[in-house]
Amino acid sequence: MFSAVESRRLYRQVADQIRLMITRGDLAVGHRLPAERDLAEQLSVSRPTVREALIVLEVEGLVNIRMGSGIYVVRQHAVGSTGSEREPAEGPFELLQARAIIECAIAEEAARTAKPEDIERLDETLQRMSGVVNDASAVLAADRAFHTGIAAIVQNSTLIRVTGEMFDMRLTPYFEKLASHFEGPVTWRSAVDEHRAIRDAIAAGDAAGAKAAMRAHLTMSQKRFSESFGEEFSGEEGRGQKAGPKKGIAVT
Repeated sequence: MFSAVESRRLYRQVADQIRLMITRGDLAVGHRLPAERDLAEQLSVSRPTVREALIVLEVEGLVNIRMGSGIYVVRQHAVGSTGSEREPAEGPFELLQARAIIECAIAEEAARTAKPEDIERLDETLQRMSGVVNDASAVLAADRAFHTGIAAIVQNSTLIRVTGEMFDMRLTPYFEKLASHFEGPVTWRSAVDEHRAIRDAIAAGDAAGAKAAMRAHLTMSQKRFSESFGEEFSGEEGRGQKAGPKKGIAVT
């Protein structure tokens, strides 16, 4: 049986527990894991924590997340896995929370100091991004350029570096696997629209509006992660309640 885990790097502990059950044969190849919400209840953790743990196991090749069907054991042993490879420093939801705290403040300051040439550079980036929504690699590069471009307006090299480093943390196999379940042209077009709202507030010198627009964008980013797994988003803790039928991992 599953047992509750204590609060410390919870998604790693959840992954460790499920991995152990798989490797010792408690969960056989072909076995369908309990629904995400059921796992969360049995382990006494949030559903985002379960989700991050399942992504770690999918990257290791132990489980397969079948959209609209469930999570299935596909291998009893991860091939070539080491502890460092299977343990990212932070989970995606933790990263998005950090970005919201830091980048909202950056956008607020950028609105106070932006010059016309700064807005022109943001416009160029937005135009490039809107033209490559079908190219995952190119749109990610443009997305990064937009966020670091806002930091550049403040003219603080530390903030530029930190913004870039936080963005680059999503380029791990774990984050990329999670993103592969929901990102596409439609979500990227939504991101472009959200970026334009940030740009407009900065151009207008509206510090409060820029901060709010950045928070709305990063909140929607987190919501898209949650919705892809069939739950509504709660901005307070990134936790949700069962929603109506949606494309995503089956929860019934």
